[in-house]
Amino acid sequence: MRLLLILLLACAAPTAPVLAAEGKATDKTTYVSIDTLTATVTAGNGRRQTMTVQSGVDITDPVLRAKATASTPRLRDAYALILQVYAGGLQSGTPPDPDYLARRLQGATDQVLGKPGARFLIGGIMIN
Repeated sequence: MRLLLILLLACAAPTAPVLAAEGKATDKTTYVSIDTLTATVTAGNGRRQTMTVQSGVDITDPVLRAKATASTPRLRDAYALILQVYAGGLQSGTPPDPDYLARRLQGATDQVLGKPGARFLIGGIMIN
């Protein structure tokens, strides 16, 4: 039993510096996460469903990234408005168009931040 414990600790020890180095790399990330966005969609039977969009913004410029981080509530508000309008016009049974949404949400990103340089990314779209 002791031998097994020693072997496990010996195997784990070399990975600790590697994990610490990976943690330092994530401090310099260019990704700004946006909380999950939701909008209401009307289903074919008249019931309401929820469209959920996971997203984020990739920004290499540190000054613009700081502005985006500070402007996250404004970005979420702009995104929510676009999603609500889009979901309200979505015909029942029609899947959402991620390319169209990405273009519209990218325009909102550029408008809120005041200049281009941030790239809007969609992680996933789901209707439930």
